[in-house]
Amino acid sequence: MADNTTLMPEGLRAVAEELDFDPAFLRAKYDAERDKRMRPEGVEQYVEVAGDFSHYVDDPYVQPGFTREALTDEVEVVVIGGGFAALLAAGRLTLAGITDFRIVEKAGDFGGVWYWNRYPGCACDTESYVYLPLLEETNYIPTQKYSTATENYEHAQRIGKHFDLYGKALFQTQVTRSRWLDAESKWLVTTDRGDQLKARFVIQTTGPNDRPRLPGIAGINEYRGHTFHASRWDYSYTGGDATGHLDKLTDKKVAVIGTGCTAIQIVPHLAEGAKHLYVVQRTPSSVDLRRDMPTDPDWVKTLTPGWDKRRRDNFVALTSGLPQNEDLVNDGWTEAVRETGGFFATAGGDLSPEEIGERMELADFRKMNAVRARVAEIVKNPRTAESLKPWYRQFCKRPTFSNTYLPTFNRSNVTLIDTNGGGVERFTETGFIFDGKEYAVDCIIFATGFEVGTGKARRAGYETYGLNGQTLSDKWQGGFKTLHGFFSNGFPNLFHMGLNQNGASYSFTYHLDEQAQHIADLINIVKVRRAETIEPTTEAEAAWVQVIREKSVPVKLFYQQCTPGNFSNEGKIGQGGGFFDEIYGGGPIEFYQLARAWRAGPLEGAMIK
Repeated sequence: MADNTTLMPEGLRAVAEELDFDPAFLRAKYDAERDKRMRPEGVEQYVEVAGDFSHYVDDPYVQPGFTREALTDEVEVVVIGGGFAALLAAGRLTLAGITDFRIVEKAGDFGGVWYWNRYPGCACDTESYVYLPLLEETNYIPTQKYSTATENYEHAQRIGKHFDLYGKALFQTQVTRSRWLDAESKWLVTTDRGDQLKARFVIQTTGPNDRPRLPGIAGINEYRGHTFHASRWDYSYTGGDATGHLDKLTDKKVAVIGTGCTAIQIVPHLAEGAKHLYVVQRTPSSVDLRRDMPTDPDWVKTLTPGWDKRRRDNFVALTSGLPQNEDLVNDGWTEAVRETGGFFATAGGDLSPEEIGERMELADFRKMNAVRARVAEIVKNPRTAESLKPWYRQFCKRPTFSNTYLPTFNRSNVTLIDTNGGGVERFTETGFIFDGKEYAVDCIIFATGFEVGTGKARRAGYETYGLNGQTLSDKWQGGFKTLHGFFSNGFPNLFHMGLNQNGASYSFTYHLDEQAQHIADLINIVKVRRAETIEPTTEAEAAWVQVIREKSVPVKLFYQQCTPGNFSNEGKIGQGGGFFDEIYGGGPIEFYQLARAWRAGPLEGAMIK
């Protein structure tokens, strides 16, 4: 058992010291910065990738003209998706003795977000030893602390080969519809290749980082220069590769729209290659030190069986605010949580929740003051430095870590266009206009992320029809309705993996692996009982929705105070769209303990027929 005084959040101890800042000023400043960025349309400020931009969702990594014969397979399980969620689902099914399944993936290979994102500098910002799943199972040690997108993609392929999944996968295949056949107690999954796949169970793994999005800026269709989305990087235009060296941009003026996680990684490479680079910012990211390093071979020799799970569990515990005897990861994530108390912090001794919250806020102020001080220390132009300072709580937006992003703004060929939360005014045929001035550019790169908060069917590209023809979109119209986030009444044998109404972690693959194990166990329970279907009762579903509502109150209160972004559903937290809008507020460890206890018991609230 960990000593509760060990690794107590440093911020909770530091607040006892004399304050060297004015909390009232910071609260007012944060509120003002939030308010001027609030937009009534929320996520609708972004437009669907369609029309002239429809090619943004195409796969640039496969040869055109691929064809194959349509299939009419009948299998035990269909897994929809090909990222780490799908690979974990398939891997856990295989380890549970369930091998009769098909994987349907629209991309040309496994990898998910790491298949699509191949932009220069693309890398994981969570330590590779806790992020990359199934390391011991595949006997692989990452080459560095923060693995590149290339290494992540290769590891996805490694998992596919290890579990012999390539023979079960249908690549370059988009699901067009999933319909429950009540007479047969099976799902019928149809695809754009003419496939008619029947399965007892379906696992949907399509994640939040799948469909690119564009800002709804006036004149976006008028621009006549070159454009592309960062998730579909055009190396034929820029030259270079994933390591940079963008040698075709030497005579080009380039604009990057967006300053989130992607921009933090691509901006330094674009600045090195382009004649001039304009970085268009609405809200600055929080940019802290990135402590990357090659994997130490001597450290590898010390590893014993179970090392990756122990390390992952340690990271998840620390980033959930749970004290541990040691910090095995010791990076920007665990440091940030130690200093601020974290998102799900519970270590407060005899303090009330209100007192814990107050002290966490003060610790957060101190941490973000340090982040802002780092900007002032690195960026030489005082006006530019001021524009790059983030005025919000540490976890209002995803923290970023880079040693090269901030110094880039000291280059003479880089201009920060700080729109002060408003965005550019419009695009023209030759560039964009901000503050009445036109900036002519040869290329615009959209580093604007992926659709979050839009309908699941739109993001997934297909609709799901359950009992009596009810669609999942209609079922979830007023908010998610599930039991533990995994399944919904009226949709037998249909399982979901993702963030909805379950436990989220800063190591995304931690909770995906827990979910994959949960689903594999439930399918085996149905098989052992010689039953045909499993789904929750409406009463259990309603009760779980109420638990989520109650447990998520602190999370929603936090994000209501935040500058708008993906985490807060662009300022409309509580309306069912943000990353953390419907998560279990007790944290990932508490949630998955609950899930394991539930499936080990009588499965209360589940109808198994």
